Amino acid sequence: MPAPHPESEAQRLHALHQHRILDTAAERVFDDFTRLAATICDTPISLVSLVDNQRQWFKSRVGLQAEQTSRDVAFCAYAILTPETLIVEDALTDHRFADNPLVTSDPNIRFYAGAPLITAEGHALGTLCVIDTRPRQLSPIQRQALEILRGAVVAQIELRRAREDLKSAAALLRMCAWCRSVRGDDDQWRPLHELVAQAIPTSHGICPSCVESAGASR
Repeated sequence: MPAPHPESEAQRLHALHQHRILDTAAERVFDDFTRLAATICDTPISLVSLVDNQRQWFKSRVGLQAEQTSRDVAFCAYAILTPETLIVEDALTDHRFADNPLVTSDPNIRFYAGAPLITAEGHALGTLCVIDTRPRQLSPIQRQALEILRGAVVAQIELRRAREDLKSAAALLRMCAWCRSVRGDDDQWRPLHELVAQAIPTSHGICPSCVESAGASR
């Protein structure tokens, strides 16, 4: 049974695409999170799953070969509907998933726990989830650990976006090859530090290297 879409689906998809993370290469930091989640929760499968319009795509995966699945069969499509962790102790006894091909055939999901990856703006981009092939439960400590890791994954996704935004901004700077002045939106040329000061509040001081240089020159 396909999950309904969140009420703010258009805004959620816009936020997902703004992060420019879909279809990017594997990154060790995300793989560390999935390995840690699988170890703590004692499950053979763990995923960082991002739910796009028609699919769920895995930024990181442990114990699963597939890089993505259809959204229609995605457990994570249900998990993004609420801020709470979705736990399915036995998928065969849950009417939402009993006939799901991921349950009735490979990878034979029985247990699922997915903590939604919610941005500061309140958009659930996907989940950090753990999966088992047998019915089971999570202990309170395991659930708490999964939710703590979820927060770390969100922080890393946001940090990754900030780095990409910075790269994009740097690529757009029009800098003089001679004096290193930068041309602003008003077509005026200014020292780079002035443009930085306009965008980011700054305070002034003297760094240790300059203190040493000043002392040596006396």
